Amino acid sequence: MGQYVFRLPDVGEGTAEAEIAQWHVAVGDTVQEDQLLVSVMTDKATVEIESPVAGTVLSVTGVPGEKLAVGSELVVLAVEGEGTVVATAPSEARRAATPLPEATPTVTKPEVAAPALAKAKRAPTPAEKPRTPSKLGFATRAAGERPPASPAVRRKAREVGIELQFVPGTGPAGRITPQDLDAYIASGGQVLGTSIAPAGLIEKHGVEEIKVIGLRRIIAERMQDSKRRIPHFCYIEEVDVTALEDLRSYLNATRLPEQPKLTLLPFLMRAIVKALSAYPQINARFHDDEGVVRRHEAVHIGIATQTPAGLIVPVVRHSEARDIWDCATEVARLANAAREGKAARDELSGSTITITSLGVLGGLASTPVINYPEVAIIGVNKIAERPMARDRQIVVRKMMNLSSSFDHRVVDGVDAAEFVQCIRERLEQPAAIFMD
Repeated sequence: MGQYVFRLPDVGEGTAEAEIAQWHVAVGDTVQEDQLLVSVMTDKATVEIESPVAGTVLSVTGVPGEKLAVGSELVVLAVEGEGTVVATAPSEARRAATPLPEATPTVTKPEVAAPALAKAKRAPTPAEKPRTPSKLGFATRAAGERPPASPAVRRKAREVGIELQFVPGTGPAGRITPQDLDAYIASGGQVLGTSIAPAGLIEKHGVEEIKVIGLRRIIAERMQDSKRRIPHFCYIEEVDVTALEDLRSYLNATRLPEQPKLTLLPFLMRAIVKALSAYPQINARFHDDEGVVRRHEAVHIGIATQTPAGLIVPVVRHSEARDIWDCATEVARLANAAREGKAARDELSGSTITITSLGVLGGLASTPVINYPEVAIIGVNKIAERPMARDRQIVVRKMMNLSSSFDHRVVDGVDAAEFVQCIRERLEQPAAIFMD
């Protein structure tokens, strides 16, 4: 038997390190060649790493959230043959594979430990025993008899709605102690004629610590970086999508079996493409560390997608060359790949402008955070029927707000407003979306 040291491989795009996202094996597991070992995360995507050989796992390096440099030791396997390192003796291999037991606290002062140990071994005295009612249930007191209890017990009983008349007392002369009241509540006694839930109204003091790792850490860092670097300018405009919704319903009702169901997004994507032809400074990426704004002819639209792992932005490349149906097909494909964790690295990078939407939870307005280093993001809010004034008449229309943010270093306020108005006009007159 030999040992095979498997090191963290280069996962592409010049990545120097990767973060452990999830281990799929543990020490002692037997793995086959090409079996999934570990998922790691880069700034671009989650990468699944498979075993190059069959063997038994002797050790793993890193815990979820820990970053490892490319080339560092990742997994050591016991394999048939010589392996990549000189085999260790069986006893040494077992020691390497077996985690050390947790340390236990040691008392170094006998004079301190002895009394505590003695107390632990002897039986508790009557004074140390917890006081509980001799029995649970209703107390037997004469009608109108005032139960003996301290003012503090009476106050607590009033606060929780307890009738002390029915609480058994274990104190001197049947006095109701605080322990008696607590036991009565916990037993399911009567609160103003209603059974008490054992949980009761109690204070809670627990604190849960959650380490920010993996995709959640990357999202947090990117959002922080975006807000730190970019002076956001937000612009909100309402859009009458009544005609667009009628068109969308008609197209969905008459679509071919192989065509996808249309949502609002493909129409918005085409409207953005049309508007960007007049405002190319918005289809750009500002690399402020270089002092360079790069305007792109290609329109690569990022679609912010909520997944079980967090927010991911797959990219619909060359949206300028796609029609409504092609946009819908690609959005659906990428969204499914992102939610299943199967999106490729190049499908999650390179966007030039982003659309974000919370769907039916979109609210009235929002202030979306720009996907750095882009200079604009278009936010879609929910569609709702609202009374609107049309030709001096009040009519019900389907209305939606666009909440957009722009990098004020690159995009002037007037240009941002005109750009959004250009989108609005095409959504309100959807035939314009299809015209060259």
